[in-house]
Amino acid sequence: MQITHANITDLAQLMLIEQAGFTTAEAASEEAMLERIKTIPDTFLVSRDKDGNVTGFIMGPVINQRYLTDDLFEHVTENSVAGGFQSVLSLAVSPDYRGQGIAGQLLNELADVAKKAKRKAVTLTCLDRLVAFYDQHGYTDEGISSSNHGGETWHNMVLGI
Repeated sequence: MQITHANITDLAQLMLIEQAGFTTAEAASEEAMLERIKTIPDTFLVSRDKDGNVTGFIMGPVINQRYLTDDLFEHVTENSVAGGFQSVLSLAVSPDYRGQGIAGQLLNELADVAKKAKRKAVTLTCLDRLVAFYDQHGYTDEGISSSNHGGETWHNMVLGI
């Protein structure tokens, strides 16, 4: 497996993976995904198989606050050069590649990117059923998020770096 930055030609594969991993209410639109590829290329990472096909991805903008807000799911701005909090708006792996440790590798790679850029922490929100997964990867559950993205209850998860 190889981890690279996303590019526009990956859009169709990214959308299939996004839609397989999230409900219709939670999943990013094609327009939002394209904006993310163009606006935050340095923090939009994809895993690829030996043939170069996208097997999973992780992405999110650098933000000034510790926790995600719902507006981030609609629009992102360019990342600051240093500082801030690295957010994760989406982490998804193709159903054909789940259970192979790809999500953990993507989390680690984005944490490395954040460390090099001297970010304060990595922050994300997740559903109840995923708290243990993120806990295993060093994240701390800091309570219920104010986000109601997709009509769900989310947990604020933070990784100190």
